[in-house]
Amino acid sequence: MGEKDSAETRFWSLIEEAWQGRGSAANDARNALATRDPDEGDADTEAVDEVLEDVIADLRERFNAMPQDELVAMDRVLERKLYDIDRQEIQEVTDGSDDGFLYARGFIVILGKAFYDAVNRNPSMAILDAECEEACYLPAHVHAARFGGEFPEHASGISRESCSNSEGWAEG
Repeated sequence: MGEKDSAETRFWSLIEEAWQGRGSAANDARNALATRDPDEGDADTEAVDEVLEDVIADLRERFNAMPQDELVAMDRVLERKLYDIDRQEIQEVTDGSDDGFLYARGFIVILGKAFYDAVNRNPSMAILDAECEEACYLPAHVHAARFGGEFPEHASGISRESCSNSEGWAEG
């Protein structure tokens, strides 16, 4: 397994660990979002929304315990995941401004790999107006708090900002 694959596996594992202990209702609701039929009406995110702050706090704690290089690696994975779902077909479902769409992609990621993969495969699985702004920069914010200054540049060549994935947007 390559270093990138290892970091990605670790990233998704951290999110799953953060969801553990949030109760079966929250986890059942999260799993239901990833397996629902999007044609059967609005998705119910209430049980998930109730624990998102706790999930973020748990992840922040885990990121705070990491050495700098691992923390940077987690942010690179997050950046890539946000970039890969920066697509017009997903934005059309989530709605929102450029910032709103970034935060919608943060919600997609923070729900975990199953939901992320479901949306990536079928954009209609995304949820209108569901957002998690804090998830979009969490490792970078932890890095700034712990190590000060600007987040280190690693020449990733991509951006998490909306509409930066030119392959995901129709020319017009």
